[in-house]
Amino acid sequence: MSRTTTPTDEGPAPVEPHRVLVLNSGSSSVKYQLLDMRDHSRLAVGLVERIGEDSSRLVHTPLGGGGAEPRERTGRIPDHEAALKAAAEELAADGLGLDSPELAAIGHRVVHGGLRFTEPTVITDEVLTEIERLVPVAPLHNPANITGIRTARALRPDLPQVAVFDTAFHTTMPEHAARYAIDVETADAHRIRRYGFHGTSHAYVSRRAAELLGRPPEDLNLIVLHLGNGASASAVAGGRCVETSMGLTPLEGLVMGTRSGDIDPAVTFHLKRVAGMSADDIDVLLNKRSGLVGLCGDNDMREIRRRVDEGDERAALAFDIYIHRLKKYIGAYTAVLGRVDAVVFTAGVGENSAPVREAAIAPLAELGMAVDAGLNAVRSAEPRLISPDYARVAVAVVPTDEELEIADQTFALIGANGVGQVDN
Repeated sequence: MSRTTTPTDEGPAPVEPHRVLVLNSGSSSVKYQLLDMRDHSRLAVGLVERIGEDSSRLVHTPLGGGGAEPRERTGRIPDHEAALKAAAEELAADGLGLDSPELAAIGHRVVHGGLRFTEPTVITDEVLTEIERLVPVAPLHNPANITGIRTARALRPDLPQVAVFDTAFHTTMPEHAARYAIDVETADAHRIRRYGFHGTSHAYVSRRAAELLGRPPEDLNLIVLHLGNGASASAVAGGRCVETSMGLTPLEGLVMGTRSGDIDPAVTFHLKRVAGMSADDIDVLLNKRSGLVGLCGDNDMREIRRRVDEGDERAALAFDIYIHRLKKYIGAYTAVLGRVDAVVFTAGVGENSAPVREAAIAPLAELGMAVDAGLNAVRSAEPRLISPDYARVAVAVVPTDEELEIADQTFALIGANGVGQVDN
């Protein structure tokens, strides 16, 4: 990591770059956070949304020095380059500009890394080319990630930039878990296998759960349930993923906000033959009009629970289907692991919905799992146990922090490699 100097009364003093900017570039949005890696504090957070529309909006919140009120811009932001430049201007207004010598690196969330990228990677032209080659298996995500990377590299070509891959944590799955039972030559030719997603969250949460339990990750078998609008489960043995619910794409697995999760593949053939739906029609149906929203018209678990409490039968059925799928995966992963030390809930629903946690765990007493009603009702931003002392398997809530995990992996990589200026 390169050093710079800042003048003091006693002359120039070395300043070690200690900030990491985390970028999450979507198809029409850019989320960003600037972190001070000395104490993991957030200096600023922001969101640019509806890029390319007349209603573009940037919301920037400075957090250093006690924080300040969010600042908002509205009006057309034509592309990701303009979005990142606008974000850089907001950071500069707080004395946190991209030209600061205190900025050590930029960390990028990249959804799909295939089998090649199993750990955070310094971005070079060769790496970017390989990420582009993965677009056919991540057409909704990797193109936007690539756009963000190119723009950030153009703004700071001298700065180390690191890709942190959602799929990386799951590359430790054994072949018998990762492969689908289809013709091997066809699968290999088209990169068809289970990759899994949300890996950055699963990695962070499994490590934090080990800290909560006071045991090294190598000694633990965990079931991690990342339950947000997107949802995934993973079986983690000794700190390594051995099974996960999402597959070639994020569609497989649990019931989600707008995604169906597991479904008979022949449903797609049936819809094409009988309903005359195109591949694109079916794609939209399964990814955007299914899951909770398809079952009851809502994908907000708070609203669904309100409707359940008022006696709404459609909402109650949607909730029951959601919980049924969740219990199936907990049971299946118990069998995969053989011994389970803890079930860990995280993400928006997992962290905040006590009814979901209760409904998923209460029927599993024979597996040694239980939830304490009082502990489960507590709302907190801290990791916590919600199981009674007598439970054989701990049940925990661990808030996820994917941005911090990306920043940590980025900073550790450039420090370990002594990366300063980079050659493209």
